Amino acid sequence: MRVVAQRVTSASVSIERTSVGNIGTGMVVLVGIEEGDCSDDIEWLCGKLSKMRIFSDDDGAMNLDIVQVGGAFLVISQFTLHAMTKKGNRPSFIRAARPEKAEPLYEMFLRCLADTSGCRVEHGVFGADMQVSLVNDGPVTIIIDSKNRE
Repeated sequence: MRVVAQRVTSASVSIERTSVGNIGTGMVVLVGIEEGDCSDDIEWLCGKLSKMRIFSDDDGAMNLDIVQVGGAFLVISQFTLHAMTKKGNRPSFIRAARPEKAEPLYEMFLRCLADTSGCRVEHGVFGADMQVSLVNDGPVTIIIDSKNRE
């Protein structure tokens, strides 16, 4: 499972010009699920995201987590995070999990993130054509892969 986490001052997601989720201070989390992913990947990532100290303290140092700043999450499913670009110019998405496997894991990720963090979790609609708007704060953008736990 691969996520891209962005620290934001505000973010929203809409479908056909209708807002389906929005947050103020917090994190936008793009989630890509691949075939071998399981609940262990979800639990590890949710723990990491909930405790990641990427928010500034009074001295301007990234020393606070999302709970300490009263933030929220906006989670978006994004199979394109598993694009393979080695050959040619058209990305291959063969590593991305099929929707029948990915959607239940995405739903589990949403529940686990809310339970682990205690924060509000807004989200898009799995598989939908979505428009995401955000103000990246910093900018701070971090890529985390549960198969490469660095």
